[in-house]
Amino acid sequence: MTDDTGRDVVISEATILETCGDRVLPEMGVVEQLWETDPIPPEEIEDRAAACVTSFEWDDVPDGGSVAIGVGSRGIANLPTIVRGVVRGVEDAGYEPFVFPAMGSHGGATGDGQRKKLEALGVTPESIGCEIRSEMAVEQVGTTADREVPIVADANAVAADAIVPINRIKPHTGFSGCVESGLSKMLVIGMGKQRGAKLAHEWAVDWSFRKMIPSITERLLSELPIVGGVAIVEDQYDDTVIVEGIPSSEFLDREAELLEIAYDYMPTLPFDELDVLVVDRMGKEISGTGMDTNVIGRIHIAYEPPPERPTIGRIYVRSLTGPSHGNATAVGLADFVHADLEAATDRTKTCINALTASAPQGSRMPPVVETDRGGLVAALSTIGVYDPGTVRVVRVTDTMHLDRFYASAALVEAARKRDDLRVLSEPSPIEFENERFRAPSPSTG
Repeated sequence: MTDDTGRDVVISEATILETCGDRVLPEMGVVEQLWETDPIPPEEIEDRAAACVTSFEWDDVPDGGSVAIGVGSRGIANLPTIVRGVVRGVEDAGYEPFVFPAMGSHGGATGDGQRKKLEALGVTPESIGCEIRSEMAVEQVGTTADREVPIVADANAVAADAIVPINRIKPHTGFSGCVESGLSKMLVIGMGKQRGAKLAHEWAVDWSFRKMIPSITERLLSELPIVGGVAIVEDQYDDTVIVEGIPSSEFLDREAELLEIAYDYMPTLPFDELDVLVVDRMGKEISGTGMDTNVIGRIHIAYEPPPERPTIGRIYVRSLTGPSHGNATAVGLADFVHADLEAATDRTKTCINALTASAPQGSRMPPVVETDRGGLVAALSTIGVYDPGTVRVVRVTDTMHLDRFYASAALVEAARKRDDLRVLSEPSPIEFENERFRAPSPSTG
């Protein structure tokens, strides 16, 4: 396949087989992870979200005042329902809510792009019951005390009488600290829009996010009318287990406690060492890096240490999700990608996100393969000499849905000996149809 200039951009299966040889592929079975969870019943989620509002600190907010509700770009379970509940709770308390995108540079760093990101997640004026104000304008609200870093925030949020962020608490994909991905990061980077996100990532090169996020959050809490936030924790099945209102006075302390709970719920691969990982899809609603770095053991930010585990020899990624709108940030964490992923990539959006994150290496496009057989053969042929009967290969739907996965014969045998794993189908030869894996994505999610 060639681009408009006639250059080859996709490596054909024939070229890969000629170069690497027609390798014997491992047989694959299906394995399920067994997790014990207690999710909130779906019919209770909206009411619980509405009740969060009662824990906020409203004393300085005038009756009928405007309340800016920040919503991000992540694929959070039950997100429209949770936002609708918060909107209802704010209205019942006597205030006028509106939603604003708190997602940094996502959506191509445009107001229209960020509105479309929310729409892709099901968050529309009709679904949540209030107006959405999506603009990229920011106002500077102060500087950090020690380094004099400018602190900026969404202009619509700054003009409101109160601010309420809604976000999932989870381990971050680029750093570790007392708070990681959650309410505080949304205030600092998401609410800062493209300018704030870029400032934060530039300063983090020398300062580190683990120190920066709490410091700027404290300043934002003192300068802006942030009355509280709605924290969400999900289990390994991507179901909601916690929806909790945190008053501003308890912001950082409670978020740190919820992060510890989120670590316990985080889905991971059940094996610390793999030769090849096949990922059916990556995307911005799955993870800020498209693939969760805590799952794949790789990181796109050069100035932060990578996760200690797992160790994966090669990663082959097959597609980019629709809600990513072409943003393939951190695609460089893969070793090979399918032509479908390359075709779905918007280089401009990906570049904007990479520049904002000060992580250009993550946006480099890996070798692009024409077929799934070609991608798997390319990955296997570059790990060294292997035995199809002992090679360790896993195929997952994405890094958020890890409940079921395809596993090579050696890993199926290992799974039989573990109480937390169950073999659902015995290993059989890999089949292809129309140049793709014949077997569908493994996860039930």
